[in-house]
Parts: sequence; C-alpha cells; structure tokens
Amino acid sequence: MQPDERRDTPGPQAWPDAVDPTSDEPADWPTGRLLFTVVRRIEHDWNAHLAGWNLNHAGFPVLLHLFAGPRTQRELASLNGVTEQTMSRVVARLERAGYVTRGADPRDRRRRAVAVTDAGRRAAAEAGRLQPAEDLTARGLADDDVERLREILVTLVRAQRAADED
Repeated sequence: MQPDERRDTPGPQAWPDAVDPTSDEPADWPTGRLLFTVVRRIEHDWNAHLAGWNLNHAGFPVLLHLFAGPRTQRELASLNGVTEQTMSRVVARLERAGYVTRGADPRDRRRRAVAVTDAGRRAAAEAGRLQPAEDLTARGLADDDVERLREILVTLVRAQRAADED
C-alpha cells in the first residue's frame, strides 16, 4: 500500500461535494462552517466584553427582552430559543447578579414572572452600546460590507422566523 493510499482522515476525494470541509483554507469551506467559525469567534469576543458586567451571550438578550416588561421563564425560553431548564439557569445567574427579580405573575398566579431591575437596565444599556458591539462583529469589513452583511443577516433572521411559524 502506498502512503497516499492510506489516510486516517478523508481527503477531498472522499467528500461527495466539490467543497472540502477538511481544508485549512476558508475559501474552500462550506457556508455553514464559515458561519459557525465566525459566530464562535464573535461569541467568544462578545462574552469577554460582557464579562465586564457579569453577563454573557445567554443572559444579555434576556435583559433586553425584559425591557418590554416582566415575562415568564417559559416566554423567555421561547424568545431565546432554549429550553425552560436552560432559561432557569440563565435567570438564576441574572438574579444572583442583581439584574432580575422573580415574583408573582399578575396574568397567571400559578406562574412566576421575571422582571429586570434598575441595575439590570443599567448593565444592559452600558454593555449593549452600539459601537463596541459593531466593532466586535464587523472586524475586517468596510462600511459597505457591514451594510450588505446586515441586509443578509436580516433576511436570514426573517426566513428563520417564517419557518418557525410554519
């Protein structure tokens, strides 16, 4: 057997598509791998930024959803695309930080409502300032590229929401 004939990992010829997802060259990767790679980097950078307020990528959007008023953990879980069990952990962390409180839900006495505190409002407002967020997500892009990326992302989010409604 020749050395080239024996491989521990599949080479380009092993993949049914023309794209080789094992390549080190990003231009060779499928779109999904490109998105996953960028999203993981942004999530890492975003978490480092949010850590200054004892927040992370899971808790920050919860605070934003609560700006509209108290919500149940079930509602928050649905809005954030996570399980109620996961949301329970997120809310517990936010509660320990003093950013939310849990109390009786005026719409349903069997449920508890989560509300943002003044400290939570301040933390979310400071952590969510536009420029740091844009700098974290648009690194390496020109202004016109950022605008095109935003248009594409808005289209993707709307398509996902439409699919979820079906």
